[in-house]
Amino acid sequence: MTATSDSDVLRFEPDAEGDPAKLAYTFGGFEPLVSVRPGTTVSTWTLDCFAGRVRTTADLPSQVCDPRFLNPQTGPFYVEGAEPGDTLVVHFRSIVPRGGRGVSSTVPLFGSLTATTYTAMLHPPLPERTWVYEIDNAAGVVRYDALDSPYTVDLPLDAMHGTVGVAPALGEVRSSLTPGSWGGNMDTPEMRAGTTCYLGVNVPGALFSLGDGHARQGEGETCGVAVECAMDTVLVLDLIKGGSPTPWPRLEDDEFIMTTGSTRPLEDAFRIAHTELVRWVQELTGLSDMDAYQLVSQTALTPVANVVDTNYTVVAKMAKRYLGDVRVMQGMHARWRR
Repeated sequence: MTATSDSDVLRFEPDAEGDPAKLAYTFGGFEPLVSVRPGTTVSTWTLDCFAGRVRTTADLPSQVCDPRFLNPQTGPFYVEGAEPGDTLVVHFRSIVPRGGRGVSSTVPLFGSLTATTYTAMLHPPLPERTWVYEIDNAAGVVRYDALDSPYTVDLPLDAMHGTVGVAPALGEVRSSLTPGSWGGNMDTPEMRAGTTCYLGVNVPGALFSLGDGHARQGEGETCGVAVECAMDTVLVLDLIKGGSPTPWPRLEDDEFIMTTGSTRPLEDAFRIAHTELVRWVQELTGLSDMDAYQLVSQTALTPVANVVDTNYTVVAKMAKRYLGDVRVMQGMHARWRR
């Protein structure tokens, strides 16, 4: 692990080529690797969810991966001055696939259309297969290549991070495969370049980590695995001191404010996301709870982030044009977009 600083830019090299056991596979329970000041731009990279062990169509995750070491994280980053009750600001400036290939797969007992350990069935799981995608960063495409027929199609490159989060509250240590109020493995395609993520701080320094780069992913991540790839990422870490709490992760881009909910069953994840959106609209506009509820009911969009992780994640989003002239999260998104 190395970290070099050039004024307000920190270049952080994770120890990704060494012992995988030295990498973080949890949120909480891992000592910070580097300290950053609020307002610092961080340039770093992340391994894919398989830690680079799945490379060809012959590589099956259950055979080449150690199940203890899935979804490695870059971090944690200690954000100076962050205290419980604050909100961590994460603005993604760029997210670019690190190489020219990505992989996807079907993993036994994982996915939304197969038997799982949560939805146990007597019949065997779906076959384990691996697909390799060629990635062309310059052209902005990801090439799907079918395994059982001569079918190919170019899909738009839409790079994002599946896993973004901080240490949970109450000293908990949570797997990097699980999303929750601390963020984690939310797997929402909304976590792309140009988006700002807001995370409630639970421990001193926040202990921010990220990983699980996807060259693209459909909403729901139906088979459980996106186009997984290592990722070069430039982001800004900033801080909102005190103020209104951020109990669940929030996102903002140029057009929308977004809230998340992560739990099972899926309808409860929906309820969390929409309850948080109603509360955020109240906070921004001063509307009563029932008026905000009505406005959200008529304007919200609800992309499903994932229906495969140990908790499911739902996103609720509202166009900012419906909110009038409001200042969202102290103008952090607008500031860092400039």
